[in-house]
Amino acid sequence: MILSPENDPMGQAIDDFHRNKKLAKLLNATQYTREDEFPIPYLFRTWDEMPEMERKALTLAHGEILDVGAAAGCHSLYLQSIGKTVTAVENSQLSVQVMRERGVQHILESDFYDLRGMKFDTLLLLMNGVGIAGTLAGLPAFFAHCKSLLKPNGQILFDSSDLVYLFTDEDGSCHININGNYYGEVVYTMRYRKIRATPFPWLYVDFSTISEYAQANGFRCDLVLEGEHFDYLAQLTVK
Repeated sequence: MILSPENDPMGQAIDDFHRNKKLAKLLNATQYTREDEFPIPYLFRTWDEMPEMERKALTLAHGEILDVGAAAGCHSLYLQSIGKTVTAVENSQLSVQVMRERGVQHILESDFYDLRGMKFDTLLLLMNGVGIAGTLAGLPAFFAHCKSLLKPNGQILFDSSDLVYLFTDEDGSCHININGNYYGEVVYTMRYRKIRATPFPWLYVDFSTISEYAQANGFRCDLVLEGEHFDYLAQLTVK
């Protein structure tokens, strides 16, 4: 689905910051967390401002690269600057226009799941891009679509986080309802000024679980790097 400006709080925030350096609050909330502010300038970060995990992923990206959910284009711009071939895909009309004005050379205004007839060596899904699957039940369709977009010997690079820390006390005891939905399945609400997005599902998945699903769907999953706060970078390759 393509997001038009009136239904796109993040795209509007990106556009405002790009044009006027305005810093109105982009607010997010989930069923687990209160509404808090997302730092829009972070979407315009340079290589020097990127965390180690992102730098590692950008270093590993090779061949024809698809930057999924490119937002303001910071990853695509860096990859271009070092001579790599990258295409940004984004379903936000406003974000696409901002990327064009910032100099991203190859952009697809499309929903990721609508891409057909293309092949890439690297699918890059940073800032928890694997969350696009929505739920654990959405992972098989996600893997199948990724497989359709990969060249032989292609790879998927993604980062994610294990939300177990939200349910862990200081003494180490964990309080997760094992009879409920997977704890990493969140529903986001987002608003910017008077623009409020329709609530949408997003998946945060621990490495053990994503490895099991990857194996069951024809992929090998390798841990590339672990962060300091339950986050990690992983590489998927077709078995």
